[in-house]
Amino acid sequence: MKIVADQNMLMVDQFFGDYGSVTYVPGRSLCAADIADADVLLVRSVTQVNRALLEGSSVSFVGSATIGTDHIDKDYLAQNGIDFAYAPGCNADAVVQYDLSVLSRLQANWQQCSVGIVGCGNVGGRLYRALTDLGVSCAVYDPFLSADSGINLTDFDTVLGSDIICVHTPLTTSGPYPTEHLFSAEVLGRINPESLLINAGRGAVIDNAALLALLESGSSLRVALDVWEGEPSINLSLMEKVALATPHIAGYSVEGKVRGTEMLAEVFKQLADADAETLTEQPKTVATLTAETVSELILASYDVAEDDLRMRSALNASSDVAQTFDLLRKQYPERHEFSCYKFSIDTQQAQPELRAQALKLGFRD
Repeated sequence: MKIVADQNMLMVDQFFGDYGSVTYVPGRSLCAADIADADVLLVRSVTQVNRALLEGSSVSFVGSATIGTDHIDKDYLAQNGIDFAYAPGCNADAVVQYDLSVLSRLQANWQQCSVGIVGCGNVGGRLYRALTDLGVSCAVYDPFLSADSGINLTDFDTVLGSDIICVHTPLTTSGPYPTEHLFSAEVLGRINPESLLINAGRGAVIDNAALLALLESGSSLRVALDVWEGEPSINLSLMEKVALATPHIAGYSVEGKVRGTEMLAEVFKQLADADAETLTEQPKTVATLTAETVSELILASYDVAEDDLRMRSALNASSDVAQTFDLLRKQYPERHEFSCYKFSIDTQQAQPELRAQALKLGFRD
């Protein structure tokens, strides 16, 4: 059996090597010739999986180590008897870590602010629980959730009035609630200019041209973008205007990447009726962190400002924005989730509730 995998996926050999030979290819440039004789195709969101890629190949299983599927033509797969799996929630903890790092870096009093979450699936739901566990006032707009979901649901306009708005919807272009350019020029203009807008979902949910026009008009709206329209050829003028800019790495924890590969392997194992062993282990302690506030603890585990500086420095010095954007993702430094860190507290200076808050976020004592 021949397995073709995106070169940026982790532990493919460990999870799939027992089934056959693994060949690694760059996901962005993966083409039909790369998979003509492949049986299994493992991708990330940078690969468009459709008729043009698959027609005439021997691929019988496609796995995407992602939480979204807008890059997959699922109808074509179903019509041609190709099994499909993806990894919903695999990197949700990492994205929540990203959001909390943004809040800790840009909003000094974020625990006293109102937070509106647009889209409450795996990531949005995990963020909602994390924030409410910390006593933060949260409201959610998600038209697909029912009133008995246990979530504080509200309408879109109410969310737009929040101090902080976090966007975590999939990218859809049809159906009753399409999300492409959900944040249009008109919607962006309704947001309080003193608010903070974070998008770590899908780039085209926000109209990037309209956002740039708003920021260039002198709006004081603070924006953190991890996802961009037209990736990897992003708009550098927009990058210069936002408060924090990162290259689609919100979910790029080591644990999230491994979890994504493992989730695909679990589905494939069932389809193949095999007894391949899973490799899940308890998180290993990376370091012990000392802090006096929850924001300090979050930033000690992951400081988004370092990714922002790395991206701006690299893209401003580059003659090929797209190539450099992808290289930033490919060469992304090792990053670990909260559960990999222990913490210690300076009892003389620390907030008395810090220990309880740290444990709720997943840190270990």
